[in-house]
Amino acid sequence: MTEPYVGLLIGSAPDLPPLFESQSEDFEWLVEQTATLEVGLALLRKRRFDLVVVEDGRPTAGGGGDYVAAIRQAQPGVRVILIDAAASSADVIDALQQKAYCYFSRPFSSGAVRDMMENAVRQPPCDDCIRVMSALPEFLTLKIRCTLATADRLLQFMEEMKFDLDPDERIGVATAFRELLINAIEHGGNLNPEQWVRVSRIRSKRALVYHMEDPGPGFSRTALEHAAVSHPEASPVAHMEARDKAGLRMGGFGILMAKKLVDEVIYNEPGNEVILVKHLD
Repeated sequence: MTEPYVGLLIGSAPDLPPLFESQSEDFEWLVEQTATLEVGLALLRKRRFDLVVVEDGRPTAGGGGDYVAAIRQAQPGVRVILIDAAASSADVIDALQQKAYCYFSRPFSSGAVRDMMENAVRQPPCDDCIRVMSALPEFLTLKIRCTLATADRLLQFMEEMKFDLDPDERIGVATAFRELLINAIEHGGNLNPEQWVRVSRIRSKRALVYHMEDPGPGFSRTALEHAAVSHPEASPVAHMEARDKAGLRMGGFGILMAKKLVDEVIYNEPGNEVILVKHLD
């Protein structure tokens, strides 16, 4: 058993304490709870915490970014997961700018929050793994380091950005975005945390657009034997032999899946930039 991680819970809702229940034998929390931000800040100034989970239960308060800022001022570098009662796209961006580790709005999945809490303390500290370049809800641009943990964080932030689609379409867009983001980080950035992927989310009246640019040299769309998109008429796993020979992990469905889930997937000529388009009307 490793040493317990020390968590601070700021909030009084009854569903918050169970978030600190241990999920595995080698992982344990020691948690202190306070109902008010003021008491939490005093605790943060006195002792070190590995993670703070804070709920902003105010109905209209700007998304809790001010809570995150105050917490990180009291203890610089501490990882903060924000739970918001009433979220908007502007609230999500505010949390990103204040360097929240992650953001959840109600109703939330307890399992998803617990997973993110565990990832937060197991991963090396990285205050600048997500950089905000443009902070408009209609034109959000970020740079993220090429790690899967950072991708998971970004995916949760993007999941909280609001737009008008039915649940199945929302899941489809999120899945397409995830697949191509992982491709950019894994193949373009070689999972190198010193490399960056640039991500933009553009929301117009008629379309939702994601643009990604990775640091790699790109790829040829005619030389993708390891990807399912190159075998559309064959068995859905025909590309697996090529992946096995190349020593690649299971997968290879990303591009094919994305093309089926959104309206357009457009690559630039080198293949290191891609645009996903989902029409909203």
